[in-house]
Amino acid sequence: MVRTNLSVRVRLAALFLAALCLGLPGCAARPASNFAGGVVAADHPLASEAGASMLRLGGNAVDAAVATSLALSVVRPDSCGIGGGGFMLIHLENDPRHGTKDIALNYRETCPAGIGPDTYENWNDPLASRDGGRAVGIPGTVAGLLHALENYGTLDRAVVFAPAVKLAESGWRADDHHVRTSAGVSSLFDEHAGYAERFGFVWEESTHQGEIREGDLLRNPGQARALRLIAEEGRSAFYEGAIADAIVDAVRRDGGVLTRKDLAGYAVSETQPIRVGLGESFDNRTMLVMPPPSSGGIAIAQMFGLLDRLATSDGFTMPANGLPDAASSHLLIESMKHAFADRSRHLADPAFVELPIAAMLDPGNLDRAAAMIDPSRTMPSDSYGVAPGAGSGTLPEDHGTSHFSVVDGLGNAVACTETINLAFGSKLSVDSFGFSLNNQMDDFTTVRGKANAFGLAQSDDNLPEPGKRPLSSMSPTIVLDPAGEVFAVAGASGGPRIINATAQVLLRALLADASADQAVSAPRLHHQWSPDAVYFETARFEDTTGSLDTDVFVLNASLARLGHAIRERRDIGSCQLIRRRVGGEPGGSERYEAGCDPRKGGRPAYASDPAKK
Repeated sequence: MVRTNLSVRVRLAALFLAALCLGLPGCAARPASNFAGGVVAADHPLASEAGASMLRLGGNAVDAAVATSLALSVVRPDSCGIGGGGFMLIHLENDPRHGTKDIALNYRETCPAGIGPDTYENWNDPLASRDGGRAVGIPGTVAGLLHALENYGTLDRAVVFAPAVKLAESGWRADDHHVRTSAGVSSLFDEHAGYAERFGFVWEESTHQGEIREGDLLRNPGQARALRLIAEEGRSAFYEGAIADAIVDAVRRDGGVLTRKDLAGYAVSETQPIRVGLGESFDNRTMLVMPPPSSGGIAIAQMFGLLDRLATSDGFTMPANGLPDAASSHLLIESMKHAFADRSRHLADPAFVELPIAAMLDPGNLDRAAAMIDPSRTMPSDSYGVAPGAGSGTLPEDHGTSHFSVVDGLGNAVACTETINLAFGSKLSVDSFGFSLNNQMDDFTTVRGKANAFGLAQSDDNLPEPGKRPLSSMSPTIVLDPAGEVFAVAGASGGPRIINATAQVLLRALLADASADQAVSAPRLHHQWSPDAVYFETARFEDTTGSLDTDVFVLNASLARLGHAIRERRDIGSCQLIRRRVGGEPGGSERYEAGCDPRKGGRPAYASDPAKK
C-alpha cells in the first residue's frame, strides 16, 4: 500500500468533510480561471473537484488523476469506468523517488483467450462485437490506476478512493450530457426487442427507462461497494475476488467467453512516451505522446510535422477563434488524411506486430508527404500516407470515452484518457457492483474488410488474438517547453475525432497563443481519410473571450471547389486543456490556465484560490 505521512493523516478528516459536498445541489465547481497551485480539468465538475481535493491534501498529480478517474467512473458511467481501460501519460518533475521522469501506462483492455482472428466471422452476428457479453475485453482500468498510485502517487488508497465512494453513495445530478446520451441509448433499446430486459441495469438505473431528466438524482450503492473492496484489498478484489466472479458470471450468461483466468492474468504495460521534437513554428517544444496501440500519438505527431512544414512553405495559420480560412483549412484536412491513411494501413498492437513507426515519423517521409499536398485540389484517396506502403458512411455519436488533464504545484502532470468505447460500452452491466462493461472488442478488425462502429477501416494486423490490445484513437498528450517544463496537457473523447480535436486544440494554444477557454471552445473540423468527407460542427460553442467570425457557408463552398465532400455533425470531440501562461504585467508570474470543453459540460477545479496567488 502507498505510504501516508502524518500530516496527510491529520488532514484526512478534511477530505471527508469536503467529500460530503460532492454530488449535492449547490456544490458545483467554480468557473474556469488561472491556477497557481495545481488544477484538474475533467469533463464533469465533480470529477475535477475530486482530483483537486487530493492536491489540497498535499497529494501529487498522480493522486489527483486516480481520484478523478474513480469519480468519473461514478458520474460518467456512459463514458468510462472500472469496466473499461485507458492510457495515462505521466511527467514527474524532480520527484523525490524518481527524479524527472516520463511514463506511459497502457491499461487498454485485452482480448480474452477464447477469441481469435476468425471468431467474430464464425459467430456471424454483426452486433456481437458491440452489444453484450461477446463484446467485452478484459478490463484494465483498476489495474492501471492501482499501478499508477502505488508506483508514482503519495497517498493511501483509502484517501484517494474516498471522494468516488461518497459520490456513489450520496448521489449526483444528471446533466445535459447524461440526458442526451441516455436518449441515444434509449433509441437503440427501442430498435432491439429484448434489450431492456437483457441490459436492465442501464435501462433502469442509468436512463430511468428512457425518461431521465436533467437534475434527476442518481445513486450507485453497488459501485460504492466495489470501490470500497478495491480500496481495502487492492487489485485482487477486482481480478480474483467477488467482483471477478460477478464479471465472469455476467459475461458468460450473455454468451461471452471471458474467464477468471483471463482476469487474473491481466497485466499493465509501462513504457516510455514517444518524444517528438516540434519545429520552429512551434518554438522548438517537445511533445510527449502515447505509443501504439494508441494511434493518436503518432497521428498527431505526423500532423504537427506536416503543418510545421506547411507553415513555412504555404503559410498555414491557426486562429485563436473560429475555423482557419479556406487555404489553411485545406492544408489541415490534407494533413489529417495523410495521418489517418497511415493509421488504417500500419498500426496495431506492437506486442504482436512489427510497426513502421520510424518510417511514419521519418523527416524525409514527412518532407515528401508535405510536398505532395496541393493547395489547389485534393488527391486520389490512395495517394495519402506518410510511410511508404499500400494498403462512404456516417459517423456515430460517441460518448464512451473521457479525458482529463492534471498539473500540480510542483510541475508534475498527467494526461489520461479512459474508455468503455461506445455509450455505456457493451450495455452489459455487473449489476451487483454497479458498473458497465466495455465493448472494446469492436476496436479490433473483427470482420476482415469491414469498418467498425466509427467507420474506421483497419488492417488485418488489428485482428483479435488472445492477450492482444485493440488499436485506439485515445491521444493523451503533454507538451514541454525547451527547458523541459510542462507547457500544455491535453486530450479528448469522441472516437476517431479524439485525434483531430486534440490536434486542433493544441494548434490554437501553440500557434495562436489561444487561452485555454478559446482553444477548447472554438469550432472544429474532422477528416479521417475514410469515409472521404470533411465534417463540420453544426452546434455553436461560443468562445468566452470573443466572437466567432468565420463564415462556415463561405468556407464550405471554397473547400467544395477544392474537391472536398462536406458533411455535418453536432460536435467533434470533447477536450480538456491545461496550458501555462505568463502574467500580463512585466515580469509577471507564470500560472496554469485550464479549459474544459463546453460540448460535454466539464469545469476545472483548483488546488488553491486564484485570487491568493
